[in-house]
Amino acid sequence: MRTGILKWILPFVALGIGIVGFVGINAIAQEPDKKEIVDTRPTVKVEPVSANNHQVVINSYGEVKPLESTRLSAQVSGEVVSWHPNFVAGGIVARGETLFSIEKDNYEAALLQAEAELAQAQSKLIEEQAQAQVAGDEAKRFPGKVRTALFLREPQVLSAQASVKSAQARLKRAERDLDNCDVTAPYDALIVSRDIGVGQYINMGSQIGELNNIEQAEIIIPIAGFDNVFLPERVKGITATVIKTGLHGFTRQAVIDRDLGVIDNATRMSSLVVRIDDPYGLTNKQPAIKFGSYVQVNFAGTMLQNIYRLPQELVNNQTVWIVNEEQQLESRTVKVIREEGEYFYISDGLEADDQLVVTLPEYPQKGMAVKVAGVPDVKKSDALDSAATEKL
Repeated sequence: MRTGILKWILPFVALGIGIVGFVGINAIAQEPDKKEIVDTRPTVKVEPVSANNHQVVINSYGEVKPLESTRLSAQVSGEVVSWHPNFVAGGIVARGETLFSIEKDNYEAALLQAEAELAQAQSKLIEEQAQAQVAGDEAKRFPGKVRTALFLREPQVLSAQASVKSAQARLKRAERDLDNCDVTAPYDALIVSRDIGVGQYINMGSQIGELNNIEQAEIIIPIAGFDNVFLPERVKGITATVIKTGLHGFTRQAVIDRDLGVIDNATRMSSLVVRIDDPYGLTNKQPAIKFGSYVQVNFAGTMLQNIYRLPQELVNNQTVWIVNEEQQLESRTVKVIREEGEYFYISDGLEADDQLVVTLPEYPQKGMAVKVAGVPDVKKSDALDSAATEKL
């Protein structure tokens, strides 16, 4: 009897197991209603570009040199009786200060003699003029009688006048020689060398020392060809900044004085002369720039109009990358007209508000689809909306 029951039950059990298995397999095999979309586009960062005006700054280097250097010579002969305490190598003297003095006795005597000769010549002239007046009066009393120039003492008066002028000339030379016994500084000066001492006899024309003018200094700076095109049409009078680098560096104001007007055959560079007032800071109390110092000089060049400034790492072989409206990479060939520091200045190849790529994919290609960091992904949203629509 049990065997009969089992014969009836087993077919139904097998049928139930089959239905359950079919449902399970169908559940496993069924695709999910919502399939996630995988976006493989690389992410890039962009920045909008804009054109601006840019003031070109030209930078160069040069050595500080004196405006003029003078080798002093004695204009009179004599024994040196004294010299200025600062008239030593490295000393500084002001314009008009007496550097040294020569014994004056002979020149004072010569001055007195010249004054005496002038007085004598003047007295002789007065005498001759008086005699000529007497001769003239006598000639008037006898108008019919012919009188010679010698009778009227005209030659004698002219000779006396010449003697006065000669005496005046000798007096002037004596005064000049006496003044030249005290040799003064022609300008604020740095003493380079002194070749005399007290008690030394020097002859006229002897070299006595060398001075450097410290009222003004000059710096000759070379201008490279790539900077030369950015020089203003007129450089004279442009303000420049002199920079002394180092632990105790400082800056001083100067002015461009002139263009030397030639191109160096070896370097193909032109040169400008920068002039700085009071380099040793005697009157303006500025830090001293010693002669021989190597300094940096900056000054303003031309003003560039509507220029794009880009970091150099974003420009490769005159090419940059932008993201267009379809969020695709696009290369642009640009024209670099100047380099300053870490930046390139570009005149052509870009447009205002172009989205410049600042972080490129590893292998950028023209037309490559990209995602812009920080910007909602419009394409991905559209794809999701499309998938949802298909499901419905």
